[in-house]
Amino acid sequence: MEARARRRRFVGVLSLITTLCTLSACSGATTDSGGTAATGPKIRIAVGIDAAYAPFFTADAKGLWRKHGLNVELVQFGRGGEAVDAIAGGQVQMAASSDSTTIAQFPQNPALRALLVFQESGRYLKVVTGPKIADPKQIKKMAIVPGLSELAATRFLESKKIDVKSVKFVTAGPPEIPVLLQKGEVDAYVLWEPWPAKGVELGGKILESTGAYGLAYQQWLITGQQWLGSNEATAVKVAKALEEATGLVESDPAGAAEATKKAAKVPTEQTMTAIKEIDFKVRDIAAPDLSGYESTAAWYASTGKVKARPDLTKTVLQGWVAAKVKGTG
Repeated sequence: MEARARRRRFVGVLSLITTLCTLSACSGATTDSGGTAATGPKIRIAVGIDAAYAPFFTADAKGLWRKHGLNVELVQFGRGGEAVDAIAGGQVQMAASSDSTTIAQFPQNPALRALLVFQESGRYLKVVTGPKIADPKQIKKMAIVPGLSELAATRFLESKKIDVKSVKFVTAGPPEIPVLLQKGEVDAYVLWEPWPAKGVELGGKILESTGAYGLAYQQWLITGQQWLGSNEATAVKVAKALEEATGLVESDPAGAAEATKKAAKVPTEQTMTAIKEIDFKVRDIAAPDLSGYESTAAWYASTGKVKARPDLTKTVLQGWVAAKVKGTG
C-alpha cells in the first residue's frame, strides 16, 4: 500500500512538472509591438509622436513587420535628437529622424549611418507668429527645438533679411512652445504639426510653410555601424516593410490615420492633413541630396554647435536601397 502511494505521488508530481513546463513555454513566447506572436530577436525602433511617423504605426497595425520576418517594438520620443541619442546609448537599434537633426549628431556619433529617405516635405513645417506680430521684422524672440526647428527658424529670418543675432532663440519642447506664444514670451516659432495648429488654437497665426522660403526636410531611417555590420539582412527587412507601409499611407490615408491615432493619440484629421502635406516614399539617398546636407553641416559648424563638420560620405550611405533592398530579390 505504501509503495503504491509513493508511486501515485510520483506520478502526480511528474504531471504537475509537465504542466508547469508547458505553461512556461507558452508564456515565454515573444511578441511584437502589435501584440501578436513574432519570432526572432526584438528590434527596437525609435520614432516620434506625430503624424509624420504614420508609416511605422501603419506597419505595426497591418502586421507588416511580422510579414517580413521581424519582431519590432516602436519606442516613441518627443524629440528627434533623443531618438538619435538612443541609438548611441544602445536603447534602440534603429531610428527615424530628420536629416538636419541627425547631421548635428554625426560629429559626436560618427558611427551613425543614414540608410534611406522615407518622407520629405516643404509644407509640413510652418512659421507661426503671435497675434501682435504684423511684420516679421517685429520678431524679437523665437522658440526653437534644437535641430530641424532651429535651422528652419534661422533660414526664415535670413529669408526676411533679419539679422539672426538680433533675435533671441528660446529653447523648449514642442508641447510647451504654443503656450509660450500665447503668453507672449516668444513672438514666433517654426515647427511641424500638430504644433502649428495648436498655436492657431491659442491665438497665433500661420504665416507660411518652410517651402515658401526654400527649405524642405527629409526623414531618414538611421542605425549604428556596429549593429548594421552584423544585422544588415535585418535592416533590409525593415526597409522592405517600411517601403510597403509608405505605399499604404499614400493609398489608404484613412487606414494610416486610424493606426496613428491608436498608436500615438494623434487626431484623425491631423494625420489626414499631414499625409496631404508630406510625400511618403522609401528612396535612396542620392548625390543631389548631398549639397543640401553639406549646407546644413556648414551651418552647424558656423554656429559653433559642432566642433568639426562630419564626413557625410561615410555617414550617409548613398545607393543602399538599390544595392541591398532592391538587389535582394
